[in-house]
Order: sequence, then structure tokens, then C-alpha cells
Amino acid sequence: MRTTLRISRAAVVFSAIGALALTGCSDDGGNGKGKPEKSSGNGKGGSSSVALPKLDGEKLSVAAVWTGAEQANFVKVLKEFENRTGATVTFVPAQDPIVNFLGTKIAGGQPPDVAMIPQVGAIQQAAQKKWAKPVGPEAKAQLDKNYSKVWQDLGAVDGTQYGVYFKAANKSLIWYNAKAFENAGASEPKTWKDFLATAETVSASGVTPVSVGGADGWTLTDWFENIYLSQAGPEKYDQLAQHKIKWTDPSVKDALSTLAQLFGKPSLIAGGADGALQTEFPASVTQTFTGGDQPKAAMVYEGDFVAVNIAQTKAKIGTDAKVFPFPAVGAESPVVTGGDAAVALKDGKGAQALLTWLASTDAAKIMAEQGGFISPNKSLDAAAYPNEVQRTMAKALISAGDAVRFDMSDQAPQSFGGTPGKGEWKTLQDFLKNPKDIAGTQAKLESDAAKAYKS
Repeated sequence: MRTTLRISRAAVVFSAIGALALTGCSDDGGNGKGKPEKSSGNGKGGSSSVALPKLDGEKLSVAAVWTGAEQANFVKVLKEFENRTGATVTFVPAQDPIVNFLGTKIAGGQPPDVAMIPQVGAIQQAAQKKWAKPVGPEAKAQLDKNYSKVWQDLGAVDGTQYGVYFKAANKSLIWYNAKAFENAGASEPKTWKDFLATAETVSASGVTPVSVGGADGWTLTDWFENIYLSQAGPEKYDQLAQHKIKWTDPSVKDALSTLAQLFGKPSLIAGGADGALQTEFPASVTQTFTGGDQPKAAMVYEGDFVAVNIAQTKAKIGTDAKVFPFPAVGAESPVVTGGDAAVALKDGKGAQALLTWLASTDAAKIMAEQGGFISPNKSLDAAAYPNEVQRTMAKALISAGDAVRFDMSDQAPQSFGGTPGKGEWKTLQDFLKNPKDIAGTQAKLESDAAKAYKS
């Protein structure tokens, strides 16, 4: 999932938060020790914020593409649901594209009770295929209480609520190795021109400036979307997201030309284009924050969830690892956000209870305490987040309210915007390899988009 916000630069004071360290994360809310959390989930104490039914003996399954620390943190949320209801919940690892994964499970007669779906287009497909079950009244009441209208609308199809957005992300951040910057005499850039100049400065110090996780095509769509939003503006962004303008539009040419200023210089990218195309997203992060003062790269672009991967290195956020906003290409820096929505695939009390739980402030609090997570739940007290970096990003998301726009590739049909080896993911990987072919890239994007939106 990947959504777009327009927030004034003053709302995201990253230069200030860059100096703050990541503190330890409490997991009191999801301790798995058989005792329901006594906090209301809003950081203020009191009784539970959500009523759940007794589900003794019921077995449920939840599918998601999350792995590693993100999966482990989510399992803590599921454990607390077990504690409160008596149900047993199994986490089912899924693969992208998740619609294909779910289709296989459904065809085999074994769909999960709930799936965490990371694309708006995939929710729409699940509803159209009649896999998804409408959200029940208890979960809807939690949504009405805790979510802005835009987050409810993103989970609705033709006026019927299907999705409960549990996770959001600010995906307009450049994380950097503070020691590499210090050794190079580099400072945080505010514009794209400054960003390229900073990259050259770092390169001259003997460290490759930028790490790109090109093996995962979704990271490349995020690079494009940030540049496009800042350069072309929100109106054009919305038009392209809905395919109301073609990918052969001059605004797309401009954005690809801007991106080519980076991709067209292999010396600025760790491993060059070939190396980037073999680097998966987690490795693109860890290689930036390992190797002492000689990392494989000095900067890596991606969202707030990068903190989870940094935590698997010895680097500390705020001292070794710092962050600045994606540089402004146009008048303002862009802010792109994404999210994962829980969708019920089976009728029944258990699946609906799990949706209700995931829409609650209590569930959001448990995940927020772990770090590397932002909730779209406006009732969650920012004090639940483990550090000021997370709190500031979460406040910016919530303060944007209904100004949120969802990530472009996740609004597209999955065959175009969310499938490995196909559509936008594959074409932008080809573009990374050959950034001079802007016209060919546009033509291929338009051809694939036209087919996907018609179907």
C-alpha cells in the first residue's frame, strides 16, 4: 500500500527529529501471557476501548505479505486478540501479487479468514470477485469513531465497506548514514538539485551515495511517484492515478527525465544498475547502515518502516541513522503514504471480530509501541509511539485528515501496479537498466496500463 499526502513542510520537522534517538520499544500490550491489556489503548489508562465476543475454541487464519520483524510485531497484535476472545489465530505468509495468492487459496477451498491487502486495486478486485465480505456493524462503529472519512473510503467499493486500514506509512523519506555524511562534509539537501549535488559530494569521498532496492519493483514506483507528485502536482497525480491522462503525457516524460538524472549515473548507485536490480528492499537498507564508515551506500530512500530494517543492524536512529524529507522537485517536497487493509474472506463471527479488533485503538497501540509502524487511527495517542521520530510522522499523517491520496501504483489494477515481473514494476526495472529510453518506457507503461484498466 502506498498513499499520497500533501502536508506543509512545517508539519514535518525532520531536520529537528533527525537528531533524536530511537528508544527501546515496549511490548506490554501484546505480551502473549494470557492477560488482556488493561490500557484503553489511547495511552491514558482505563478500560478496553473495544468490546469483543467470546470465541473459545474458534480457529482463525490471517494472511499477509509481511515478513521478519513486521510479521513478529503483528503477531503480538493477534496474540492479544486471542487473549481477549479465546480464539486461536494463525498467521499465513502470503506472496505478491496477493490477489493471485488468495485466488489459489480460494480455488482450493482454503481461504484465510482475513487477508491484509496492500493495494486499493486489490481490494476492489476482491470485492468484484465476491471474495470479500462486507464489514459488519461492530467494525464499522470502530471505523466511524477512529478513522477519517478518507481512510474509510479507501476501504470501500461502490459504497460498501470491505477494508479496515490497520497500517499506514509515510513513504517520502531519505534515510542516511550520518558518519558517511560527516566524513564527506555533506548536509541534508532540500531540493532535487541539492540532492544530486550531495550525492556527488558523497561519491567524491569514496562512498557510493545511493542504495536502490531495484529487485523489488514497488520501490521504483515509489521513486517515480514522489518525483511526479512534487513536479506535476496533485491534480495531475490524481489524473494519472485514474488513467484519465495517458502515460505518454509530457508530465510523465518530465518525471522520468528527472529520475534519469540519478538512474543514468551508475556511479551514484550501489552496485550500479545491475547491482541495484539484484538488491531486495531489506538489503538496500541494511547495506546502508553496516560497514562502519565505509558502507556500501550512504543513503536509501523509503518510508518510515525502514526503521524496522535499521533495527536489525547496529545503527541507532537519530545518531547513526538520520532522515530528511524527499527533496522537492517542484515547489514542495512530496509526502507519499501507503497502507494495509484487513479484509474478511469468510463469513462468520470470528472474522468480523478480528476486523473490529484491528479497527480499535487498543490494537493500534500494541503495534505502534513496537516502532516501524504508523496507524491511520486518529484516536491513538501519539504517546504510544516509542520515539519522537515516529510520533512526528504519525501526527503529520493524522493532521492531513481527508487530504490523503493513496499511492498511485496501489490504486491501479494489480496487473499493472502490483505484480512482480509485469506492468509498472517490470517497466521501471527496465528503465533503471536503460534510463535513456524515456519514450520507450512511456509507450510500454501506457500499453500495459491501457490493457489493465480495460480489464
